[in-house]
Amino acid sequence: MGWLTWQRFRCITDCKKYPNECISEALITRTADIMVKEGYLQAGYNYVGIDDCWLERERDEHGLLVPNKERFPNGMKAIADYLHNKGMKFALYEDYGNLTCAGYPGVLGHEEVDVETFANWDVDYVKLDGCYVETEKMDTSYPQFGKLMNKTGRPIVYSCSWPAYQKKPDYASIAKHCNLWRNYDDIQDSWGSLTNIMNWFGDNQADFAHYAGPGRWNDPDMLIIGNFGLSLDQARVQMAIWSILAAPLLVSVDLATIRPEFKEILLNKEIIAIDQDVMGKQGLRVWREKNIEIWTRELFDGSYAIAFVNQRDDGAPHSVSVTFNDMKIEKQGYKVHDLYKEEENRYIGPKEKFETRINPSGVKFYKFTPNRLRAVEIV
Repeated sequence: MGWLTWQRFRCITDCKKYPNECISEALITRTADIMVKEGYLQAGYNYVGIDDCWLERERDEHGLLVPNKERFPNGMKAIADYLHNKGMKFALYEDYGNLTCAGYPGVLGHEEVDVETFANWDVDYVKLDGCYVETEKMDTSYPQFGKLMNKTGRPIVYSCSWPAYQKKPDYASIAKHCNLWRNYDDIQDSWGSLTNIMNWFGDNQADFAHYAGPGRWNDPDMLIIGNFGLSLDQARVQMAIWSILAAPLLVSVDLATIRPEFKEILLNKEIIAIDQDVMGKQGLRVWREKNIEIWTRELFDGSYAIAFVNQRDDGAPHSVSVTFNDMKIEKQGYKVHDLYKEEENRYIGPKEKFETRINPSGVKFYKFTPNRLRAVEIV
C-alpha cells in the first residue's frame, strides 16, 4: 500500500509553471506530511513512490544515475531519510532499457552499479518498467536484476512490469522472482480504462490468479480514485475490485486537494482489511450476465468478500437475485454486512436467494460471515 506520482502527476517537470504538481522533492515531502497527518499512514499506506522523470538526462562522469539537481536538490538519500523518519518507505522507478519510458537514463548496461546506488540511497521498493527492452530477453533479465538486489543485503520490494509487455508470460517464473507485477495496460483516468482492466482480469484470470499469494501479487495498476475521471460510484467499484483481486493499493492522486468522499473510500478500514487479508488468496469474477458481475474472494476466517458490479449505463439501478452457486460460496447461513455502509446488516439462510440493487456503473460490496463464526464472536 502506498502512493505513486505517475497517474496524477505524470511527467510534469516545470516547477515554475506548476509548482504544486511538478515531480520534485517538495511534492514528495508534502505528500508524506499529508499521509501522516490525515491518517493514510495509519491506514496502511506506507510506501511513497517517485515514478518516471526524476533523473537528469545523462549519467555523471562515473556512470552513476543523477537525480534532477533543480527538482531534487538534496538527492534521493535525503528523501529516503525524510520518509524513514516518518515511519514510511521509499519507492523509486527505473526501466530495464537503455532509456525509461519518458526518455531518461535506464539501467541497461549499468545494472550492478544502479542496484548498488539504490541500496546506498536506502530505497525500499524498485519499480522496473520495460520500455526499450526486447521482450524475449525479459525472462532472463528481470530475474537477474532481482538477484543483484538480493546481493546488496537490503530488503527491497521488486515491482516488475515484465508480463505487461509479453503475450504469453511465464507466470511461474515471474511469481518466483518478483514481489508484484503489472499484468496489463497502464490505467488511465477514466471509467473506460478501469472497466477494460477489470474485464481483462476477469477474462484471463485462469492464467495467473493462482500465482498470487503472500509476497507475490498480480498488479492491475494504480488507484485513480479522487482524480478527474471517476464518479463516486465508479471510484467505489475500483476500491472493491482491487480488494477482491488482493491487489497492491497504490494511490495516485493529489492528497492536498482530494475531496472528502473519495478520501473516505481510500480510508475504508474494512475494505483495506479485505485487500490485506492474510491468506492472500486472489478473488475471481465468478458470474456475469448482461453486464452485471459477481466477484468473490475467500478470506482467511471462512468469510467471503463479494462485489456486485453493474457495468450497465442504461440509467437506473438494476436488481439481481442470485444463488449460492452463482456467488460460488458454501451453502449455509450468513450475516451480510455492507462494506460501504449503505444498508443495515441482514441475514440469509442456506435455502434463500440473495437479492441486491446496483447503481449504473456502481457496486454493492458485502462481507458474508458464516453464522457459525458469528456465534463464536457472540460467545
